[in-house]
Amino acid sequence: MKNIVLIGMPGCGKSTFGKRLAKKMGRSFYDADTVLEEREARTIKDFFAESEDAFRAAETRTLAYLAELEGVVIATGGGAVKRAENMELMKRKGVVFFLDRKPEQILGNIEGDARPLLAADKQRIFKLYEERIDLYRKYADKIITNSGDFGRTLAALESYAKQIAD
Repeated sequence: MKNIVLIGMPGCGKSTFGKRLAKKMGRSFYDADTVLEEREARTIKDFFAESEDAFRAAETRTLAYLAELEGVVIATGGGAVKRAENMELMKRKGVVFFLDRKPEQILGNIEGDARPLLAADKQRIFKLYEERIDLYRKYADKIITNSGDFGRTLAALESYAKQIAD
């Protein structure tokens, strides 16, 4: 059974949908950012205070660990696609789903959010989307649009996951 890997922008719903999908499919769920903080005994904010490169190195170590699991649902960090190595790790035993949510929709959901790359300027979400959209599309085995209809998005994700990942 292949892993189901969710990629996409911060705030697109990777963790929310990942948890629900894992429960519906009887799989374990792993949020890569949570696993990173547990395994590294440091917060993501601490890594970013040092440098984005320090965080990205920790992220790669975490994804290498998660890539060894089988039959699980993994929500990656939004920038995991920035390193080809990360996506090679995820694709080795997994099927990658890009949860595509437009920046203007994400913006409405992250107002009180403390994401390191958006903390100083929430409008930066538009620049990040522009920088990453081609990478998300490149690495996706399937693109699922999250237009805000939770039930429809979850149903589409579940349907494709059952077809591809079993």
